[in-house]
Amino acid sequence: QVQLVESGGGLVQAGGSLRLSCAASGRTFSNYHMGWFRQTPGKERDFVASISRSDVSTYYAESVKGRFTITRDNAKNTVYLQMNALTPDDTAVYYCAADPAITLRRDMQYHYWGQGTQVTVSS
Repeated sequence: QVQLVESGGGLVQAGGSLRLSCAASGRTFSNYHMGWFRQTPGKERDFVASISRSDVSTYYAESVKGRFTITRDNAKNTVYLQMNALTPDDTAVYYCAADPAITLRRDMQYHYWGQGTQVTVSS
């Protein structure tokens, strides 16, 4: 199986930026589509962004389009989420996920999940 460890969360002011990282181990990273999700208390875990294992296709939630960018570095077995122009609405625990599906799709289920990293945006 693959293990995922998120890092890079923290406390920032509105308008600031953070870059989250998700380090993968255990299996060949390039075999997996990768996604970022976030969750706030009392809500379902929401899709944020995803990137195909081929590094060709990406999806973004409408709420983060133009502000967040998902990238991957297969040589480092790491996926990133660059978050710019942060607002308090972006406050959440952010989770990294991986799946070996043949084709990346927006609503697919992910088999592997990290433990999450907290992002807090103050106003």
